[in-house]
Amino acid sequence: MKKILILVTAGLLAVGFFALDLNQYLTLEGMKASLGQFETQRAASPLGVGLAFFAIYVVATALSLPGAVILTLAAGALFGLSVGTVIVSFASSIGATLAFLASRYVLRDVIQRRFGDRLKAINDGMAKEGTLYLFTLRLVPIFPFFLVNLLMGLTPVRTLSYYWVSQLGMLAGTLVYVNAGTHLAQIKSLAGIVSPGLLLSFALLGVFPMLAKKFMTVLQSRRVYAKWQRPKTFDRNLVVIGGGAAGLVTSYIAAAVKAKVTLVEAHKMGGDCLNYGCVPSKALIKSSRVAHQMRHAENYGLSATAPQFSFKKVMARVHEVIATVAPHDSVARYTELGVEVLQGYATIVDPWTVEIKLNHGGTQRLTTRSIVIAAGARPFVPPLPGLDDVGYVTSDTLWDEFAKLDAPPARLVVLGGGPIGCELAQSFGRLGSKVTQIEMAPRIMIREDIEVSDLARDSLSRDGIDVLTSHKALRCEREGNHKFIVVEHQGQEKRIEFDALLCAVGRVARLQGYGLENLGIPTQRTVAVNDYLETLYPNIYAAGDVAGPYQFTHTAGHMAWYAAVNALFGEFKKFKVDYSVVPWATFIEPEVARVGLNEQDAKEKNIPYEVTKYGIDDLDRAIADGTAHGFVKVLTVPGKDRILGVTIVGEHAGDLLAEFVLAMKHGLGLNKILGTIHTYPTLAEANKYVAGEWKRAHAPQKVLVWLGRFHAWRRG
Repeated sequence: MKKILILVTAGLLAVGFFALDLNQYLTLEGMKASLGQFETQRAASPLGVGLAFFAIYVVATALSLPGAVILTLAAGALFGLSVGTVIVSFASSIGATLAFLASRYVLRDVIQRRFGDRLKAINDGMAKEGTLYLFTLRLVPIFPFFLVNLLMGLTPVRTLSYYWVSQLGMLAGTLVYVNAGTHLAQIKSLAGIVSPGLLLSFALLGVFPMLAKKFMTVLQSRRVYAKWQRPKTFDRNLVVIGGGAAGLVTSYIAAAVKAKVTLVEAHKMGGDCLNYGCVPSKALIKSSRVAHQMRHAENYGLSATAPQFSFKKVMARVHEVIATVAPHDSVARYTELGVEVLQGYATIVDPWTVEIKLNHGGTQRLTTRSIVIAAGARPFVPPLPGLDDVGYVTSDTLWDEFAKLDAPPARLVVLGGGPIGCELAQSFGRLGSKVTQIEMAPRIMIREDIEVSDLARDSLSRDGIDVLTSHKALRCEREGNHKFIVVEHQGQEKRIEFDALLCAVGRVARLQGYGLENLGIPTQRTVAVNDYLETLYPNIYAAGDVAGPYQFTHTAGHMAWYAAVNALFGEFKKFKVDYSVVPWATFIEPEVARVGLNEQDAKEKNIPYEVTKYGIDDLDRAIADGTAHGFVKVLTVPGKDRILGVTIVGEHAGDLLAEFVLAMKHGLGLNKILGTIHTYPTLAEANKYVAGEWKRAHAPQKVLVWLGRFHAWRRG
């Protein structure tokens, strides 16, 4: 009942404020018009007017009424710099605290009960760094102050702390605005506008946010680095840890701008993508696709045949492809580009020192202005009982382990229904393995729309893969030379015998062994970074899989640009990493490629959308190629041609997606795609046709009716 009374009282006061047209006094014109009257009253009763102004300011702030800036300027005009600052400082802090307490009393329990899990990170952060975070918000008003008051009431911050941090944080801004008010009061004519004092006040208003932000940056840096001794000179401008996609691009950019950069890699240059991921898997996919086409050659008017091949040669070709690509990422190439490459294990000793245990023996220490952690990720191995006893491979180890085999595993179990699991399951199925794919979720490729998951499952099933969804792996067992995995489905256990087990249930960031724990750098599945890819220490960055949120080679390279530029030039200008348009593809057959939102994303985020779909089975080139299956699906803003997201399922979907990636990046709509000439006959025409479908659905029907009448009239 008390909460309702508070809400009703606050509502009545706010309604009365606007009903009585009191908001006219909280505008610059209203303040100037009333200034003379207030000055007369102040002269007659300075204490009474001061107290009344104080009370008005408290009420306005507590009720989150508009016009706090005008009141602050008025305080300077009425009471001068010193007295005006005192009044505003205390009144604004008291009013803010009252709003804070009202929010806490009325809303906190309800919000915490409903959204407690989502607010846990905020609550933990406030409990740990609450005062500094609040001080930053007060000094650098990222959010409107009334919003800060309401939101902070939902957090565990103590009331007393909230009051004194608010008063201290708002003091500098109060001084600037009150000072501006003292000069506004002195304007008697147009000439007063260009007075030095007023110009200086306005300059301070404009510059203050930048100065405050810089001050907070310096303050936080001093706090973070307090226990460390900063070197007077540095051996390097940048040290990069990890020679995968993110590390290579970061070091290349640094060398290109003539920075002295050292790249440290303990194992193979090129990282996971070259040695274990993208490159070998695509080489294997190509071999398996050729084998599949040979078995189904009748689709092209040829005689079907069972492919005769040596599995050892297939795996040897995979390694040949890796070796052919490897010089692009080699030590020699990057040395020629101006990067010093050290082969060894790097540990961050302090924020400016990296110790490298060299592979050939010895240790080297380097001091550096900035560090970029690009350590990548590794396959996650689930803690299944008996897994080590039966043995397993991952997407990293299978290339060497299976290269020893004379034939593909007769019975292969693939754990995981994500992109990696699906690609490898289909490839080995087409090469002759009897593949059982186990996925705990209700469908494979769970991040895609249901119809995409269904198409992928149907495709894998046609290749003989037994796809078991909603099956939870419980344990592995061994009986002599026989290996089994036990799974649970609908309360029933089932044993599946296998010859080889492939774990493909995801990847986790490499976080151990780099000194992150000793420096206190937070990690939550990945290295915690801000929008600039900075860790807890502003000179230490993380990029690529080790930082997330995406684990793609192309996003690692994308992040690397931001990490390199911010690390080298961040003192002058920093750039927020841009994840607004991120494409990805799964290279099963048919390929699945996506950028932006799909339908399930849009529904989860409550984003309105329209769907336009074009079936590739109607595309001339796809029919000629025997690949007439799949679709292009575009999500747009309702009634507009602005693209929210695209999903393509079909031959070369990953390549076809590029046109939409470009369009979304540069704000081009479907009308622009429709107005672009596409070569005939190509698969790329599907992009034009889906734009045409959208145009047809949004044709102005009333106008067309009148046009029909017009043409009928022209015919007589």
